[in-house]
Amino acid sequence: MHALSCYTGRSVFLTGHTGFKGSWMAMWLSRLGARVSGYALPCATSPALFTLADVEAGMHAHHHGDVRDQAALTAALHAAQPEIIFHLAAQPLVRASYDQPVQTWATNVMGTVHLLEAVRACPSVRAVVVVTTDKSYENREWLWGYRETDPLGGHDPYSASKAGAELVAASYRQAFLARSGVLVATARAGNVIGGGDWSMDRLIADAARAAATAQPLRIRSPEATRPWQHVLESLHGYLLLGERLWAGEQALAEAFNFGPAATDNLPVAEVLTRLQVHWPGLQWEVDEAAREQAPHEARYLYLDSAKARQVLSWRPRWTLDEALAATAEWYGTVQRDPHLARRLSEQQLDRFCS
Repeated sequence: MHALSCYTGRSVFLTGHTGFKGSWMAMWLSRLGARVSGYALPCATSPALFTLADVEAGMHAHHHGDVRDQAALTAALHAAQPEIIFHLAAQPLVRASYDQPVQTWATNVMGTVHLLEAVRACPSVRAVVVVTTDKSYENREWLWGYRETDPLGGHDPYSASKAGAELVAASYRQAFLARSGVLVATARAGNVIGGGDWSMDRLIADAARAAATAQPLRIRSPEATRPWQHVLESLHGYLLLGERLWAGEQALAEAFNFGPAATDNLPVAEVLTRLQVHWPGLQWEVDEAAREQAPHEARYLYLDSAKARQVLSWRPRWTLDEALAATAEWYGTVQRDPHLARRLSEQQLDRFCS
C-alpha cells in the first residue's frame, strides 16, 4: 500500500472529527505522523468511537464548535495554520433531515461556505477535500453507476444539501481559491460500515444495538441496494486525493467517487445475511408498519469509481465479506471490553494498510 508519507509532520485540519468517519480519520492521520487539529460538535452518540478509542490523545488540538459559527470556525482554522483540510462535518442522516431541514441545509451548505471563506484568509492552506456523498446525484433508480459527470440533485434535504455543498465547493474553487493556488476537490463515497458507529438509522449501528439487547433488528427496506464498503476504504481515497492536491496537481481539483466493486453493491437483506455468518446472534425482521410510514429514500444507489481507480490508483482493499468480518469483530470485542477499542481500531487499521 502507498505509504502516504506526505502527511508526516504536516498540519492537517479536520472538521467533524468526533463523528464515526472523522474519528477513524483522526486516528489514521495521527498514525501517519500528522499534526491533527479538529473542529467538531461534541459526540452525537453515547457511546462514541471518539471517546472509547481516546482519539483526542493522538491529536495536536481539539476544538468543540459548530460549522454554522463562522467566527469560531475561522479562529480554529487560523490557529491550526494547516496545509491540508478534510471537511467531514455534516448533518449526515437522511431521515433526520426530514425532521430538521433548516439545520441540515445550514450545516451542510453554509458550513461549507464558512470553511472555504476561512480558507481564503489562511495562506498556509494548499489543499482542501470536501466530503459529500453518493446521494449528491439526481437519483434515477437506474442499474448502472453514477459518474462524476452525472447531474447533481436530491429529493430529501440531506441529499440536496450535499449536492449544494458540491456547488459551493465548485464556486469557491473557480471564483476565489484557484487564483491563490489552493486546490479544492470533492469526494463522494458510498455507505460506510465499520466498528464504532452508533448513529441512528444506520444499518450496522442498528444491528449492533439489537444484538446487544438480544432483540431482532427491525428493518424497513430489505430490498434497498447501496454501495457498501468499510469506512477505511473511503478514508484511503480521501488521503490519496489530499496528498495529490497538496503536491499541486491542479487537474485533480474536481469531484471523485469512491465506491465498492459492483459485486458488493447489494440489498440490505443480503448484507444482513452475510453479516450473520460473522455475528451468529444477529436476528432481523421486516417492520411492515415502518415501511408504510417511511419518507422517501432512494432504492438503488451505485457509484462508478473508474476515475479514482485510474487517476489515483485507488481501489477497494477489502471485499464486503472482509469488511463485515472486521465490523463484527470490532463490535463483539468492544462490547465485551470497551477498553480494547483503541487497540483493536489500530490493529484493524494496520491490517488494512498491510
